[in-house]
Amino acid sequence: MPRTRSLAWSELKIGIMAVAALALTAMLVIAVGGASGFTWERYGLKTNFQDVQGLKSGAIVRIAGVEVGKVTKVELKGDGVEVGLSIKKENQSRVTSGSRASIGSISLLGEPLIDVSAAPGGTPLKEGDTIQSVKPPVQFSDVAASANEGITAATGLLKDIRGGKGTVGKLVTDDELYHDLTALADSINQVTASINKGKGTLGKLTNDPHAYDELNASLANLRQMTDRINAGEGSLGKLLKDDALAKSLSAASANFEQASGRMNRGDNTFGKLLTEKELYDRLNGSVNRLDQTLKNLNDGQGTAGQLLHNKEMYDNMNAAANELKGLIADIRRDPKKYLNVKVSIF
Repeated sequence: MPRTRSLAWSELKIGIMAVAALALTAMLVIAVGGASGFTWERYGLKTNFQDVQGLKSGAIVRIAGVEVGKVTKVELKGDGVEVGLSIKKENQSRVTSGSRASIGSISLLGEPLIDVSAAPGGTPLKEGDTIQSVKPPVQFSDVAASANEGITAATGLLKDIRGGKGTVGKLVTDDELYHDLTALADSINQVTASINKGKGTLGKLTNDPHAYDELNASLANLRQMTDRINAGEGSLGKLLKDDALAKSLSAASANFEQASGRMNRGDNTFGKLLTEKELYDRLNGSVNRLDQTLKNLNDGQGTAGQLLHNKEMYDNMNAAANELKGLIADIRRDPKKYLNVKVSIF
């Protein structure tokens, strides 16, 4: 029968110390290499995203840029992705109902991580609660997509220009339009040269100090006139500033409106002339008869017409008038010759 060898205390002591050293080493590695700390120092939360952009389990969790935990799981759930987080309990007062989770990165091209905003004023989240997520402001993929769209649009624009579409395209491909623009530029140069030489009104205004002084004096006079009007001087100034004149004009306007109303109602002669057809017809008939009488006179009808057109009748009447005038003169000179009064007594 083989002989059994017993372990010495010194050997057992060495084994116990080796195991303790290995355990201590493992704990130090976990404490130093893992920011999440030990299991009893962490608590779990979760959040949801539509697109995690390559986020993996083990990614860093930061609060205000400081690493406080790790991503424990990334799995599809429904139409989105659920992300599990393990965070140190010492930060529980900072991760509250007001906190928001977003996907960030260490650098522009670095691996994604989870950024959690600190919100000390809210209600602290407990084990298993969900942090509301927000879409990151700008991602490199979004910038690349926008740049791709811009390049596509620029390529299409260049094709349109080469095809002669639009104003720029016609300018590039249409020789006639190019010549027209060249002629326009030449005309502008000629006008500019004329102005510099003092030709024309604008040229004189630019180069002739006397013309500038006259224009400046005119502007000064206009300013002075405006100041006088604002001060209430002159008729226009009084019209703007004098309340009595404004009231007079208002009264005159009211009187005119009242007179217009009376005429429209037919209260006076002019109003009846406007509104009563009988009076208008009578007046129109009188005017027609006056026109007919004047026409007859012009045609030589009647005594008055003959008197206007018949010279012989005019001469006879003139001669009769002269004879009557001579007879009256003779009677005044010798009334006894023409007046013989006899008185008889029976």
